[in-house]
Amino acid sequence: MQKSYSLHSLRKRISAICLVISFIFCALAVRLFVIQIINGENLQVRATDQWTRDLAIVAPRGTIYDSTGASLAVSYTTYNVFVRAREVENATATATFLADVLNLQFSNVYEKVKNKGVSETLIKLQIDGETAERIYKCNMKGVYLAENVARYYTYGNLLTQVLGFTSIDNVGQSGIEAYFNDYLKGKDGYSYVQSDLQGKEIGGSLRYYIGATEGNALKLTIDSKIQLILEQVLEKAMVEQKAKATTGLIVKAKTGEVVALSTKPSFDLNEVPRDDLTTLFDQSKVKAVTDVYEPGSTFKILTVAAALEEGLTNLEDRFYCPGYRVIDGVRIKCWRSIGHGSQNLVEAFQNSCNCCFMDLALRLGVDKFYGYLEKFGLGKATGITISGESSGLLMDKKLVKNVDLARIGFGHAVALTPIQLAMAVSSITNGGNLLSPYIVSSITDVNGNIVKETQPAVKANVLSQQTTNIVNGLLEKATNKIDPYTFVEGYNVGGKTGTAQKYKSGGGIDQGKYISSFLGTFPADDPEYILLLLVDEASAGAYYGSVVAAPYGKEVFSGIFEYLSIDKQDESIVVEYVEMPNLVGESLTSATLTLKELGLYYELDGQGEYVVNQLPPPGTRIEKGGTIVLIT
Repeated sequence: MQKSYSLHSLRKRISAICLVISFIFCALAVRLFVIQIINGENLQVRATDQWTRDLAIVAPRGTIYDSTGASLAVSYTTYNVFVRAREVENATATATFLADVLNLQFSNVYEKVKNKGVSETLIKLQIDGETAERIYKCNMKGVYLAENVARYYTYGNLLTQVLGFTSIDNVGQSGIEAYFNDYLKGKDGYSYVQSDLQGKEIGGSLRYYIGATEGNALKLTIDSKIQLILEQVLEKAMVEQKAKATTGLIVKAKTGEVVALSTKPSFDLNEVPRDDLTTLFDQSKVKAVTDVYEPGSTFKILTVAAALEEGLTNLEDRFYCPGYRVIDGVRIKCWRSIGHGSQNLVEAFQNSCNCCFMDLALRLGVDKFYGYLEKFGLGKATGITISGESSGLLMDKKLVKNVDLARIGFGHAVALTPIQLAMAVSSITNGGNLLSPYIVSSITDVNGNIVKETQPAVKANVLSQQTTNIVNGLLEKATNKIDPYTFVEGYNVGGKTGTAQKYKSGGGIDQGKYISSFLGTFPADDPEYILLLLVDEASAGAYYGSVVAAPYGKEVFSGIFEYLSIDKQDESIVVEYVEMPNLVGESLTSATLTLKELGLYYELDGQGEYVVNQLPPPGTRIEKGGTIVLIT
């Protein structure tokens, strides 16, 4: 049968076909929109990745400067060696050459050179320019060089803990390098070359180069010359006193700037001991910031300041020391077992009498004393920009009994970091303002624009100017025992020594182990500098801070005065020397009278009535006003 179509049915068919075509067209348009607009950038990147090969251009890290503008850490150009196995013409010859030049094992290099399943393989990182030139001149197919950077520390083992170091791929791992890594690291660049499907470079093709951007520069508050003075003295103290370690820091009392900061032993930052992780970790710590210790007598500066501010004592206030106090039924000894007798506040501070400071702490009471300790910043981190800062240890105020309070008064039963103590003392000596310590003064970009700048910041006002003046006077008299300006001949230096027992990790006193310390101020009447020096576990015979730490504090100050060309404040001062007599076998009474006639001070080790040994030995030439140790 013959089938006929009407005009109406044809129109319906044509409309359906047009509808289908329109749908297909719209679907293609949507797909093109998704590919070109939505996914275009991502697909372009993937395509570029397929037909190009790139070598990273590592950005130089920013330079670190000291406060005088001297470079402390700089970046220099090195080279990475890569191999593209598909382009290598003779795998054996290439591997032999590279293994010989780079001092690598042939079998390891050969495996990489012949592995055509990988488009590009790293052979070695950070080779020097001379080695890179040998490889470049050989012009071996498939061997490529890419610029890299390495870190160089201008002064080697100076500022080991403060500066820190980087990994082989230029990531900060400790110290300033780690804390400010995001500012220092810069932005990497790339070098691109077109390649075929197999990853081989297309001859005569376009090359693309995107340069790296150098990281920001840091300017520290550290003065490298004062740092060198401090580190040389710390090294000397560690050797002469046969100590486990020594730590020192110097801060500006009126601004909070850290001028010098170090711990010995240390290592050369250009030769990091990565094969000994225990030593590396221990010697990388900024112990003045990370480690806490029981301060001992240097803490008495805080106790007397709080008592003076509260009006609970004065310079004429008298204290009697029989050699101990009984508190809550517990007998607490003064360091001088035979006692100091009757003394005023000035004499008690000079004698570092524990009984006096137990009395002052009990007068203050828990609430008031703890209020001042909090104002001094104890029990919380100072906020210095160094990783791993400890907040110190204070007993829970609710649990403190009178016997605990008495011990805290002379620097026991409390633990803090050296930086906490230094900043607390600076607040006492600078007019009463607790400052935030800082070690980076400014950060600038590659064009010299300031990215970040640090200014002195006052956290709290702790004391009145009147109390500040009194404490400065006490520190001056405690250090210059014979006459003014005699501790460092002709200079007005104040200070306080400390001796504290160490504790075992599981609790309990670690017998025979002490931390000896000296805290100094200059000038004593209106301090600009605060020095804190610690000797950890001295084993050369003495452990008192006055004998083990104070002489080295004197050396640091003497070096600073010479470097800064600070004139003597009294040219007429001439320090006299005396010869140490033989006191062994004498009674304690007779020995102390002899020392008094010679103008020498002493520390006692033991509770006997006769001298069995002495430090220094007979015949030693010693400064008048110096301190010796009598062992009874």
